[in-house]
Amino acid sequence: MCGIAGFCDFSSDYLQYTDKWERILKDMRSAIAHRGPDQAGEYLRPMVGLSQARLSIRDIQGGRQPMVRQKNGVEYAIVYNGEIYNTDELKPALEAAGYQFETAADTEVVLYAYMEYGADFVTMLNGIFAIVIWDGKLNRLVLYRDRVGVKPLFYALRGNELVFGSEPKALFCHPDITPEVDMDSFRAIFGIGPARIPGCGVFKNIQEIKPGCMGVFSAEGFRESAYWTLIAREHTDDYAQTVETVSYLVRDAVRRQMVSDVPVCSFLSGGLDSSIVTAVASDYLREQGRRLNTFSFDFAENSQYFKSNSFQPEQDRPYVDKMLKAYDLNHTYLECDDSRLIDALFEAVCAKDMPGMTDVDASLLYFCRLVKKQNKVALTGECADEIFGGYPWFYREELLNADTFPWSRDLSARTLLLSDAFLSELDIEAFVRFRYEESVAMVPYLDGETAEEKQRRKVSYLNLNWFMQTLLERMDRASMYCGLEARVPYADHRIVEYLYNVPWHMKYQNGVEKALLRDACGDLLPAELMHRKKSPYPKTYSPNYEALLSARFEALLRNPDSRVAPFIDRRKAEQFFSSPKDYGKPWFGQLMAAPQMLAYLLQIEYWMEKFDLAIV
Repeated sequence: MCGIAGFCDFSSDYLQYTDKWERILKDMRSAIAHRGPDQAGEYLRPMVGLSQARLSIRDIQGGRQPMVRQKNGVEYAIVYNGEIYNTDELKPALEAAGYQFETAADTEVVLYAYMEYGADFVTMLNGIFAIVIWDGKLNRLVLYRDRVGVKPLFYALRGNELVFGSEPKALFCHPDITPEVDMDSFRAIFGIGPARIPGCGVFKNIQEIKPGCMGVFSAEGFRESAYWTLIAREHTDDYAQTVETVSYLVRDAVRRQMVSDVPVCSFLSGGLDSSIVTAVASDYLREQGRRLNTFSFDFAENSQYFKSNSFQPEQDRPYVDKMLKAYDLNHTYLECDDSRLIDALFEAVCAKDMPGMTDVDASLLYFCRLVKKQNKVALTGECADEIFGGYPWFYREELLNADTFPWSRDLSARTLLLSDAFLSELDIEAFVRFRYEESVAMVPYLDGETAEEKQRRKVSYLNLNWFMQTLLERMDRASMYCGLEARVPYADHRIVEYLYNVPWHMKYQNGVEKALLRDACGDLLPAELMHRKKSPYPKTYSPNYEALLSARFEALLRNPDSRVAPFIDRRKAEQFFSSPKDYGKPWFGQLMAAPQMLAYLLQIEYWMEKFDLAIV
């Protein structure tokens, strides 16, 4: 895993001012050095500059970037963030074509594959990646992002120049790019956030290569196109065949993602998804005479303050303990207290360059930093709910048929403190409606589907392209901010493609969500865990945390220089503080309820101050 950055301009000669542009490349790389603290490098030619901060996972010495290779006197160069899990399958054909490998790194396989097969080589890859290749033969810069969007890649066009980076903060080191926001930025923050519009970087004129897409920048301009998309197909496998296929795909994805020259650990929540990943990974290492390191996360004093609700019915630790009885794991229990959580709330904005999932982001960031002390690579159970239909909006009729983003159905809950004048200017309902309808219009359906089948396919598509992207972004920024590589086996594109077309009655049976996944991996887990009801990532229920949030928010309202205070109705705020906070009715997903709205506004305040943002 790495951080990558650079620029390209076909009307310039960067070598006329080598010192200047090398310094800019180093500044861009330094801004994202947390993504790759092990090695660094730059590549500067007349029309292009590339930079990388490397987290060394495979071929620690030989895999340095930018990597440069020659063919027929033509120079090709690559910077790349990610992991390719099928390099061993690709190498023989490249060797047969005459390529001689100088390293054991997947980077060299990727570059040679481009040189041999052209731009469409990306369809051959199984992995997570953001790739940028300079093609000296065709004089073009080619940018790729993995099919599901695990790895980020932002860019901006300024005149004749394209500037790119793993995170927006890298782009802001370029002299012609400054962080700016407009009203659409705030419509996205307040109406959509912490989700992000596909392809949009929230900052004005900052875009992102969409998942499954590639961008080609040449003297003729910039063109983005999809190399992969979901396709609606008839599912012809019976249930037994479907179980067998899912069983193979999940286990194969986990085992593929164990490839590493440094030890791999796993996040173990005690839930179905992470426990399956842990079980497969543990068996894989046991075959080699090794034990798997595992980590679970919780909050100090949560056993005292935990409140069961429909979204989070029970605590995790008893189920973690059951896994420890079933598997020989080297486990560590990690906890976060209120003061550390508050501090991490603002650090999470630094990691993400924008407000996010508040304490959910902050706690993960804190935990990732602790995990990094022992491991550099972690497997996670992320994405299973989006793919296998684990969330309530897949099966609760009022959410399934909401005719809006089901994880953010009540817009009033997310704007309850904003002034009427600001709300009128934002017109959030119209903005959200437009984005929803825009996305729905892209849903691939199968001819002859019933209205119910179409609705379920719509919700599945929205989850993959919106909600899952939010969680993937959270995982990437939190882990990479700590120099930890987080892998997501369930996001293997083969699983996504297959499950998109599996009918609902196979995924959900007898009132049990993810029944298909349970049947496919029923031999791996203790019975109590296999039948455990869905429970999301933990959050704090501490009243002290809420009190700390309230104190900071009240101080914000008293601050005459506050950036957010002008957006807030003080009368509404007073009413909010005098009423009980409802943890049972989230305004985003399953974890962000009324107290998290305070944290979100505090993050927006910090974000606006950090980047000195004004609405342009």
